[in-house]
Amino acid sequence: MVIGAAALFSYINHKFLKLPTTIGLMIMALVLSGFLIVLGWFDKEAMMDTCRIVHVIDFRQLLMDVMLSFLLFAGALHVNAKSLKAERVSVFLFATVGVLISTFVVGYLSFWLLNALGFDIALTYTLLFGALISPTDPIAVLAILKSSNVSKSLETKISGESLFNDGVGVVVFLSILMVHEHGVANFEISETIKLFAEEALGGIAYGAFLGYAGYRILKSIEDDPKIEVLITIAIAMGGYGLASAIHVSGPLAMVVAGLIVGNKIILPKKAGQSAHQLSLFWEMLDEILNAVLFVLIGLEIISLPDNLEFIVAGLLMIPLVLVSRLISVAVPFSIMKKGEVSSSKTIAILTWGGLRGGISIALALSLPESELRNLMIVVTYAIVVFSIIIQGLTVGGLVKKLNLSTT
Repeated sequence: MVIGAAALFSYINHKFLKLPTTIGLMIMALVLSGFLIVLGWFDKEAMMDTCRIVHVIDFRQLLMDVMLSFLLFAGALHVNAKSLKAERVSVFLFATVGVLISTFVVGYLSFWLLNALGFDIALTYTLLFGALISPTDPIAVLAILKSSNVSKSLETKISGESLFNDGVGVVVFLSILMVHEHGVANFEISETIKLFAEEALGGIAYGAFLGYAGYRILKSIEDDPKIEVLITIAIAMGGYGLASAIHVSGPLAMVVAGLIVGNKIILPKKAGQSAHQLSLFWEMLDEILNAVLFVLIGLEIISLPDNLEFIVAGLLMIPLVLVSRLISVAVPFSIMKKGEVSSSKTIAILTWGGLRGGISIALALSLPESELRNLMIVVTYAIVVFSIIIQGLTVGGLVKKLNLSTT
């Protein structure tokens, strides 16, 4: 049913709306969800049936355990490693210092705001929210950047940050979760360092091994695209599954493996016909999975709690998260001290182009059960919808207005 909806919405968007595909699909899914909710006011049984269908799909498990490996591998395949190396300092600072700053700024500001609104919420819980909402979503970012005509340097900064900050975000999230569950007295900084080393550094090393091994195998049979496709699928599926078993970051491993395979097999100018066919396969798979993902995000609204106070809190949190993003981008820029004339423009684009997506929703769904879990899910959903639709639709216009486009 979801695939059918994605295909129908893609056709309608292509023929009539002509919006960026992911945004068009999500808008139509939201409209469909709104229609079903209104229909439920008159026919509760039909609404319950619809809710059961949506609830059958475990969004968190589907995205984090199945789709994410393919989407990250596909996204990294077409990122130029030389461009990424040129921006390595800014990418590193945004993906580490930026995530930490954003986590704590969002955590403390949301603690103040939500308690002011009458919610009795602990600081550790709002810090958990800060950790899950701070990393930009590589799936959403890469999908929107394709149609933004942003300059190559700025595109590398945004896409590089989004690809690498998930590993840091997960470590921060898990560390704060330990504090929340066991108390500050039982928190040890050594455990956090160990967790970072295992997850982030281990994931990078494991991904490098996967990518290089895959490259050597692909290089030895570069005249058979069918086997090449099968091998890359095995890297994405088997490699991601094994990452969980050995307790390293699967997302980081997929990014590094995709970068190596892409830059060694697909991107070189002398790449053959089989490499071209391999690239087309992953582009097609990426488009299909993105379509399914954004339709699912739109349909998830059906299963959200119908609570006006939660919705108001979500709307008020949107500017708070944007301000936090601005601070988390401006500080690393000041650390670099490049003295660029266009630094303020770059900060504006990095702030507005830092999109949140399905990963934030999936992490919100993994929060420990409590009375405030539904609040955090609704707030996260509100920010993600605003981010993808409003920021996603206007980032291209902002790029042109600030004269940062390639055209």
